[in-house]
Amino acid sequence: MKDPIDELTLVLLYLTSFKEDIGLGEVHRSWKGYPFESLNELSENDFIHDSKRSKSVYLTEKGIEIAKELMKKYNIIEQ
Repeated sequence: MKDPIDELTLVLLYLTSFKEDIGLGEVHRSWKGYPFESLNELSENDFIHDSKRSKSVYLTEKGIEIAKELMKKYNIIEQ
């Protein structure tokens, strides 16, 4: 990712995510109230999975890992 907006969108998705049990395990879901351009970019990079019908996305393991790395980069401390 080269765009700081996309990076920070991923961080916000992670920080505002909630865990949901989907039967096969837990996933991190977050509401998609962010720019569609950024959500599309994150989806193309396999950081999130998006459904056109759903109002939320879920973060992939790769997306969670990258979000945590970006939090270090931007000096964001998770509470």
